[in-house]
Amino acid sequence: MLGMARQQKLVGRGSSGQRQPILRTAVLAFLRNYSTGGKKMMVREALNSALDEEMAADPNVFLMGEEVGEYQGAYKVSKGLLQKYGPQRVVDTPITEAGFTGIGVGAAYYGLKPVVEFMTFNFAMQAIDHIINSAAKTNYMSSGNINVPIVFRGPNGAAAGVGAQHSQCYAAWYGSCPGLKVLAPYSSEDARGLLKAAIRDPDPVVFLENELLYGEAFCVSDEVLDSSFCLPIGKAKIEKEGKDVTITAFSRMVGYALKAAEILKKEEIDAEVINLRSIRPLDRSAINNSVRKTNRLVTVEEGFPQHGVGAEICASVAEETFNYLDSPVERIAGADVPMPYAANLERLALPQVEDVVRAARRACYRSVPLAKTA
Repeated sequence: MLGMARQQKLVGRGSSGQRQPILRTAVLAFLRNYSTGGKKMMVREALNSALDEEMAADPNVFLMGEEVGEYQGAYKVSKGLLQKYGPQRVVDTPITEAGFTGIGVGAAYYGLKPVVEFMTFNFAMQAIDHIINSAAKTNYMSSGNINVPIVFRGPNGAAAGVGAQHSQCYAAWYGSCPGLKVLAPYSSEDARGLLKAAIRDPDPVVFLENELLYGEAFCVSDEVLDSSFCLPIGKAKIEKEGKDVTITAFSRMVGYALKAAEILKKEEIDAEVINLRSIRPLDRSAINNSVRKTNRLVTVEEGFPQHGVGAEICASVAEETFNYLDSPVERIAGADVPMPYAANLERLALPQVEDVVRAARRACYRSVPLAKTA
């Protein structure tokens, strides 16, 4: 029953927009993993609890990275784990990403389940040979005889005032590589359920968190807090249903899309917001089904526009749903420049809520097209 209800993407309002009975709303909220007034949990707490429970359940799971032990993690995601599991399973490493990533991949070859933390995914560039050539390709090159159950996790994308070498989004980079699974959580529910799924998966998973979301608190239901809770890899989530325009986003941009949807609602534009959750595999069916309903598409991401996640989504819609489109697709992405250090320029280089609102208006023919304002 729960599965059928989720597939139907039930909400607490009917198609007429009228409020449903309170009991029905509460039940539907539960079915969609929402909480009507439950506990609030920060994203860092969700990640910490997922690590803790998976380490308790499977002695082959261990965590390694810079400052994950004695310092409790650079962002306190691994708080308390060293004291609970000891230095054999919470391993502080030297500042050498290439070294400890290679050790992690080798451990995965032999059946252990490493969780490798990067202080930022920008530093994972030092280890990209191990991630791509050793982890992602080994199962295929061994004819399926060698699994590589490893998770590479850490903050991805822009933070605040840390410059070009600490601010890049790698979703499109890793999302283009066969052999990897790439996840990008937004909420505490996402973080907890997807990290559990990543650790349990037999293949290498790149888990892209966001530094600015660690301290954000989200309501979570009792179902989410259950130790058996796990989200499926490759399935998007409709955060808000709508009928006029589809907005896709992942990670921190989901919050921007939801804020934009609130503004658009006041203008009688009913936006549907899709939280991608999974970059690879991409939930193409959820995206295309939504566009067939709304007939319009806006993609939102922090990364560079060329060869981005939004570009792949637009290509998928053009291939599968072109005849349903009532307007050109709109892509909102970061500026095609290295990230500026100055705060005012940094803001201009990143998508803002008002950018999403303007794009949705254009898609719905509520404003002058960009070409006429240039």
